Amino acid sequence: MKIITIIPARGGSKGVPRKNIRPIAGKPLIVHSIKYAKSSRFENEIYVSTDDAEIACISTQAGAQIIPRPAEIAGDSATTESAISHALDYLALKGITPQLIILLQATSPFRPENSLDAIIERFLKERCDSLLTISPTHRFFWRIQGKEAVAEYDFLHRPRRQDMKPEDIRYVENGSVYCFTRDHFLKTGNRLGGKIGHYIFPEEYAAEIDSFSDFLYLESLMQKRIETI
Repeated sequence: MKIITIIPARGGSKGVPRKNIRPIAGKPLIVHSIKYAKSSRFENEIYVSTDDAEIACISTQAGAQIIPRPAEIAGDSATTESAISHALDYLALKGITPQLIILLQATSPFRPENSLDAIIERFLKERCDSLLTISPTHRFFWRIQGKEAVAEYDFLHRPRRQDMKPEDIRYVENGSVYCFTRDHFLKTGNRLGGKIGHYIFPEEYAAEIDSFSDFLYLESLMQKRIETI
């Protein structure tokens, strides 16, 4: 089975300027995802989809190949799906037609060591069409309905964290790793759908970078892991 990894990385970013190459835990942000993809024992070609020359240079030095992303799908309103679609079309013109695509989002750089192989193995074993990584959350959610705040849990019987049953735990899409077949994406235009599998990352791996405070928080987590190795 031919496997590729796609890492979308635009040059523009409003929340944190130049965030994809901003240093975190000793390396440019994008490099952490490239390194993670390279850690797999499964042979996979790693591609960074970018419109930015500096991101392309750093990514190439880290061992990735580049898919030049057109400006019309590299703006603030561009979707990840548009980058995937362009990447697959670009590769098809070069005669590259993978069966399995791994999507890594550079803004979720904190991932459990050696988890990629386990994710791929589960995807293949369960014969999924798509798979995503999720993390548990023990927060209590509310939603606003008109002018009222409506609880999405029974606050009259508020469970303690240690008393929660597995079926009571909520999970969030942590945005870190997605897998899907090329056939599925070409049929649906979406990274998710069909038979959806999942792989659970611990709660601390749910952090994503959208602000400077996210950067500081994630760097502290990643630095602690480096210090314990």
